[in-house]
Amino acid sequence: MLQQWGLDVHADAIYRLVLTQKEWGITEIATQLGISETYVRSTIDRLVELSLLRRSSGTLRPGSPSVAFHSLLQRQRADLMRRQEEFVAAEHAVNRLISEYSELCAVGARHECDSLQSVEAVRARIETLAHWAGSECLSFMPGGAQSPESLEASRPLDDALLERGLRVRTVYLDSACNDAPTLTYARWLSERGGEVRTIPTLPLRIVIFDREVALIPLDPESSKKGAVEVCGEGIITALVALFEHIWDSAAPFGTDQRRCENSVTMQERELLRLLGQGFTDEAASKKLGIGLRTHRRMVADLMDRLGARSRFEAGVKAVEKGWLTV
Repeated sequence: MLQQWGLDVHADAIYRLVLTQKEWGITEIATQLGISETYVRSTIDRLVELSLLRRSSGTLRPGSPSVAFHSLLQRQRADLMRRQEEFVAAEHAVNRLISEYSELCAVGARHECDSLQSVEAVRARIETLAHWAGSECLSFMPGGAQSPESLEASRPLDDALLERGLRVRTVYLDSACNDAPTLTYARWLSERGGEVRTIPTLPLRIVIFDREVALIPLDPESSKKGAVEVCGEGIITALVALFEHIWDSAAPFGTDQRRCENSVTMQERELLRLLGQGFTDEAASKKLGIGLRTHRRMVADLMDRLGARSRFEAGVKAVEKGWLTV
């Protein structure tokens, strides 16, 4: 009981012994409890300070429990009120700091189209937008395996959004499921209530908050170069339409690779299309979010299954088999 006022478990025992063994001194109490006399003496001094004990003619006498504990509760109430005032003051200070930080990082009030010139500025802006979001967050996550830094930065934000009941929808590449950390994160997001789907390719990285503001990379080939924040109604409408179109085409997370005509996966079909459009091996593998060796192994496997001796012949036979039919 007395631990609420900064005393440990022995204080209760010392207090009760003073009340019940009125003739005992410090030595007897210390012996009974197996603790040092110095400790007993310091504890008694503290009990006197709290008015639970008082000294009279060289002996200890209990103070009035009702008066003492009422006084302690009053002190505790006053302490709680003081701490509440300190909390409010700290909250105001934090809000001022956030405002100053936002201005420093150029993430304050924005125009219809503004650029964020660094990864740090982008992450700061995403934190701000996530804090004020009220309904949903939509995002494309190309590149296959996500970096540890990206996953670490995303977790608290996604967790806060879901905790507040917002709808969180995310589209990853099919190849992201081959990366253990990204796969683990996608599972966690799904288990927390987020909606996750996968698709062979994505046009670019996009994050849209409340269908009012979106972030897209300055350079679609490298999100590390910064992002453009847009909030114009026409642009947002187009980006949301793009998201919904791709979302409808994507596979729910956790399902097996979908096959077309029971012969080729969606990822393999996309690979054939990329090659048919003239993409190099390096460009196609990057678009799919897979390694160059994996890409070439997939190509060799497709050619073997098609019985083709060249990539051109593989494309012709894929069309004949209906593998490239939508």
